[in-house]
Amino acid sequence: MKTSISLKQENLSRLLPNVKTPSYDRDKVKTSIVHIGVGNFHRSHEAFYTNELMEQSGVLDCGICGVGLLDHDRKIYNILKDQDGLYTLVTKELDGSLNARVIGSIVEYIFAPENPIAVIEKMADPDIKIISLTITEGGYNLNEGTGEFDFSNPVIVEDMKNPMSPKTVFGYLAQAMKLRMNCNSGGCTIQSCDNIQGNGDVAKKSFLNYVQKAEPELLPWIEENVSFPNAMVDRITPVTVAEDIEKLQEKFLIDDQWPVVCEPFIQWVIEDDFKAGRPEWEKVGVQFVENVVPFENMKLRLLNAGHSVLGMLGALHGYRTIDQAARDSDFKVFLRAFMDEEVTPTLGDLGDINLKKYKNSLIDRFRNIYIKDLIARICLESSAKFPIFLLPTIKAQLKNGGNFARAAFVVAAWCKYNDGIDENGNTYAIEDAMSNELIRAAALSHQNPIRFLEIEPVFGDLVNNKAFVDAFLSSLEKLRNKNVKDCVREINAGFNEH
Repeated sequence: MKTSISLKQENLSRLLPNVKTPSYDRDKVKTSIVHIGVGNFHRSHEAFYTNELMEQSGVLDCGICGVGLLDHDRKIYNILKDQDGLYTLVTKELDGSLNARVIGSIVEYIFAPENPIAVIEKMADPDIKIISLTITEGGYNLNEGTGEFDFSNPVIVEDMKNPMSPKTVFGYLAQAMKLRMNCNSGGCTIQSCDNIQGNGDVAKKSFLNYVQKAEPELLPWIEENVSFPNAMVDRITPVTVAEDIEKLQEKFLIDDQWPVVCEPFIQWVIEDDFKAGRPEWEKVGVQFVENVVPFENMKLRLLNAGHSVLGMLGALHGYRTIDQAARDSDFKVFLRAFMDEEVTPTLGDLGDINLKKYKNSLIDRFRNIYIKDLIARICLESSAKFPIFLLPTIKAQLKNGGNFARAAFVVAAWCKYNDGIDENGNTYAIEDAMSNELIRAAALSHQNPIRFLEIEPVFGDLVNNKAFVDAFLSSLEKLRNKNVKDCVREINAGFNEH
């Protein structure tokens, strides 16, 4: 049996010929991007695009400096440090074949809790043109119900008191922008890569709200010198599991402590608004547009909401992975009807986008048995996801007198999900920043079903809409008395896919 090779720069030439490795000289790469939140998605998406650009163009001025802000980022910091910033991206094709390539675009990494000043100085370096973010939906510190910045958050309070030892992205950005201003380092772009509608607008709102209280003298400079383009990002990237590491060793003889697996599909649509220039990502397939809204609505309400639909229904039934739920004929019909009858009428003019083809592709992507995206991952932090992915469809359909029955059913399924037990009697943890409130409201809903809709940070004033409340209560009553598959079959009756 052949011995696997540790992933390091000095070992790249020893890897198998079927593993694509960086052909560019990584020692000559100049860093111009700081990325906060180097998780699997960043490594399958922005870092991948950047690697491909350097590979194909030979232009080496777009290297990435990764930043880990949180204590749990220590693991990826240590691994990337040990592997010279390299990692393997494994693409799982629909036919089950695997393609492996080593990504070399992350050339620096800083662990912020150990050296906050180094992070601030790096972000303020005149060579840095873009500060990009994947900090998750909840990382923008906005109350989901009111949309206002949460100044009561203890870490925000701490950052205001100790500005040079920040804990949050806003504390770091404020000090970095202050240093850029004082040192005449020039402007930059803050690029959100999170699954949030208007992610650039959200990043701008959160940051400026923070700055208005923490460093108000900075506001005019930021308004003039910093841009926040909106973007739509898309690539299904599940959690790396032990089996992925073992398969990489077995098939490609690579010993990578934290590889990334993903689907072949990838998309990035960005508003072309960059204050200090940008990489020519369009050479490797990134789309630059004037208005990203139609693209992000399509993606958030179809792909992301579709994930939540399959996640909630699948979790109640006892499935573990998204592909299992997507291959269930009852759930597949439910999902397609939700897409066709409830989401599609809310999307408006999509220009030359072939929406039917896009929806067909989503079903195929969800059904990819080789991705094995865990339902537990899809269901975590749903209190941040539902207001972004699902509730806009409900609100738009309520406004226009359209159908929202399936969306209301999914909300009811989420309520039942928070009981913490599936229909086979198996328990699971509710992983959510609002888990205590969700679990309590779900428990109280057994006596007072409307109680779940009274979680104002999630649902806002939807509890006052009789049509929605009636649909939710009807769905929850069915789910409390029948299994989810029987309920779904009833809802599916009469739907003809078109």
